[in-house]
Amino acid sequence: MINVDSANYPYTSRRTATFAKNGMVASSQPLAADVGLSILKAGGNAVDAAIATAAALTVVEPTGCGIGGDAFALVWIKDKLHGLNASSVAPTGLTPEAMSEYGYGEGHKDEKMPLHGWLPVTVPGVPSAWANLHKRWGKLPFADLLMPAVKLAREGFPVSPTISYLWAREAKLMSKVLTDDALKKNWFDVFSFDGRTPNPGELFSSLGHADSLQSIADSYGESFYRGELAEKIDAFARASGGLIRKEDLAAYEPEWVDPIKLNYRGYDIWEIPPNGQGLVVLMALNILKGYDLAKAGARDSTEVIHKQIEAMKLAYTDGKAFITQQDSMPYDVEDLLAEAYAQSRRNQIGEQAVMPSAGSPQKGGTVYLATADSDGNMVSYIQSNFHGFGSGIVVPGTGISLQNRGADFSLDPNHPNFLQAGKKTFHTIIPGFISKGDQAVGPFGVMGAYMQPQGHLQVVSNMIDFGMNPQTALDAPRWQWFGEKTVGLEPELGATVLKDLQNKGHDASAATDPTIYGRGQIIIRDPLTGVLCGGTEKRIDGTIAAY
Repeated sequence: MINVDSANYPYTSRRTATFAKNGMVASSQPLAADVGLSILKAGGNAVDAAIATAAALTVVEPTGCGIGGDAFALVWIKDKLHGLNASSVAPTGLTPEAMSEYGYGEGHKDEKMPLHGWLPVTVPGVPSAWANLHKRWGKLPFADLLMPAVKLAREGFPVSPTISYLWAREAKLMSKVLTDDALKKNWFDVFSFDGRTPNPGELFSSLGHADSLQSIADSYGESFYRGELAEKIDAFARASGGLIRKEDLAAYEPEWVDPIKLNYRGYDIWEIPPNGQGLVVLMALNILKGYDLAKAGARDSTEVIHKQIEAMKLAYTDGKAFITQQDSMPYDVEDLLAEAYAQSRRNQIGEQAVMPSAGSPQKGGTVYLATADSDGNMVSYIQSNFHGFGSGIVVPGTGISLQNRGADFSLDPNHPNFLQAGKKTFHTIIPGFISKGDQAVGPFGVMGAYMQPQGHLQVVSNMIDFGMNPQTALDAPRWQWFGEKTVGLEPELGATVLKDLQNKGHDASAATDPTIYGRGQIIIRDPLTGVLCGGTEKRIDGTIAAY
């Protein structure tokens, strides 16, 4: 057989932007994108396609999302942008006192929330996102949208190359972090073949996952929150040390929100408001507005990258210090986006890298997809387990791996993101959207935990400052700030830029694993012709499905 090894790519592959008139789905996995396209061709709209694609991704890309994860969406429909926050809340039993009993918090050896096991599990929002999006705008029957995902889970699908790589990496991690033998067995029983993860092109199926999706489809999502799946989650949590209960699931409701925006060189850049970290993107862009990046140098020049990194460092440091559920934030969104505050942060950027610290404003394992239809409706949608397969907790008989979003709560009583029952934590997943005047330009997103706002900044700047099309904007080599002065660069940026950044005081190095630099999708629409132009990620198995 001809080699299909995912590591066997000795030559650079050049992708081109994809154009279409009637509809488009941009996804990180070809089979999921094809599902969304089939829904558009069957008469569904962009919202229907997004739901169907998202459900399929829980099957074909379990390394990044699942039924037991969280979701956010930005929906352009009827000439207006709407926001949905389906992020999780801490269950009633997840309190600082409970964490202290388990040996976490002030006065304990472990001062931070754990990443794996039952303790970081919060109430998932994904099924509610699907149901609520459909109730408001869906055209086709809800159950029909989930049937392709059910079929993929039941009959099996060939695992794509990058997902195979990430799957194997996660299996090694789970074998170490799941110290309870029963919990470890549950994970490996569902996600491995006798301890071995699937190779590229190998068929994988999950009957439990198929049954769970069917139950969600038949009940319009109610099964997960007030039905048989809720009962299974509750029973397993009680039996194995979990804090989540069926009452927590029954009480959960997603939140419709007004998106927040910043005008960047004539374009409105939209994000979901806190508790999401999209505000970080807008704060960083607000700082960069004070520079003419196109005149500062070429897109891949040291000067441009240095300014972008420094702006992101300052914005992200503020974000980690201040962003949480909005009623617990010490500053309003308007305070953090004030021009005077942006200027004060901009004044800290010089020729040398700075050690960032939070400012003082004046008071006043994720998947991303984009869809568009012929009526001008567009969806920017993201869902996530947080870290890979999430907590590693797999509910027996369901194929559901629960996310570990609670790991981002603080156990410091003086921090705005301090853990409280019923609270939403600082959240990493962020869908993006661009408009100009009263016209939609289109959805964009770059998944990848704390890389996400950094990816948003880079692709927005690529398109607006440097005139790149969606595909080129995604293909361009990226940088990532990891904390303090530590920066990773993709090798394509070259040894000269790397050395120049080191001379500017950055602890910079070339990191060769492409999966750590985010994975994005973009669709833009010509307001005059209605023609769609899409770009998809080269760092994963991304594809554009269009007609």
